[in-house]
Amino acid sequence: MIQVAVFVSPQTVCSSLSQACDTFSLANRLAGQRLFALHRFSVDGQSVALDYAQIQVDGDLSSAESADVVLLPATGSDIDNLLAQHTVLLAWLAHRPSSQQLASICSSAFLLAAAGLLDGGPATTHWALADSFRRRFPQVHLDERALISQQHNRFCSGGAQAGLDLCLHLIGWHAGTWLAQQVAAALVVERHRGLQSRFQPLLPEARQDDAGINALLLWLQRHHAQALDLEQLAVRLHCSTRSLLRRFKAATGLTPIDYLQRLRISAAQSALHQPQQSLEQVALAVGYQDRATFARLFKQLCGETPGAFRRRVRDS
Repeated sequence: MIQVAVFVSPQTVCSSLSQACDTFSLANRLAGQRLFALHRFSVDGQSVALDYAQIQVDGDLSSAESADVVLLPATGSDIDNLLAQHTVLLAWLAHRPSSQQLASICSSAFLLAAAGLLDGGPATTHWALADSFRRRFPQVHLDERALISQQHNRFCSGGAQAGLDLCLHLIGWHAGTWLAQQVAAALVVERHRGLQSRFQPLLPEARQDDAGINALLLWLQRHHAQALDLEQLAVRLHCSTRSLLRRFKAATGLTPIDYLQRLRISAAQSALHQPQQSLEQVALAVGYQDRATFARLFKQLCGETPGAFRRRVRDS
């Protein structure tokens, strides 16, 4: 029997905790036997009050030391508070043997990284937390596009529902792909869902303190399919190209050309919902004369080809 110890603290996201526990319990039911023994634990062994429930636990940190898998459900986006409130857990995690599997959902990747368990290897977390993660842990190879990452017995998953992908992965690891597929089917989800990047908004939210740039962004939304260059955009903003680049980057975090590409691909995503338009027509409509260039940029930004995106939209 595989012992799965699930950590609970006041910062634990209730839905993440219940999703993980429910997924392993469903695996037991579909297998017709208790393959996974779930064990909830807190730092001190006391019950934990969450937003929606008072969670009873089975023990403290020492009770999870013999578990095969230690699972850390999501713990919210207040990273400073998260790390400050978990100093005891971090010290405990840092001394876990390499043979014990440690897995994080969403923001709890920060806990594994802060304990030094992800150094030099791959990791993932919610895409919206990627910049914060990189600033804190430059020694970790973060790939926020991935739904799951693995380095030996250290696992991470991306945001929110990616925790389900992680649980299915662990079920497949310990009990076989057949059971993992049965659990996925019962939950009405795909077993392999591609990259997290396809859920990430393509366009950043612009700062509102530069009225000229905001007006230019609105103009680009209406004229993104035109052939445009930096000189034309600078003329519209009544400034030099150097000033354009500086102000645009300050407002959006992107260069004008990068923003334009993302704007075009975002428009293509909307167009691909219409089955009557061919891929060539979509490419031309958003400003690309060459379908190959369009397809390459689409996959680079969305994590899948235009055709795969259209099929997924159609099937859903």
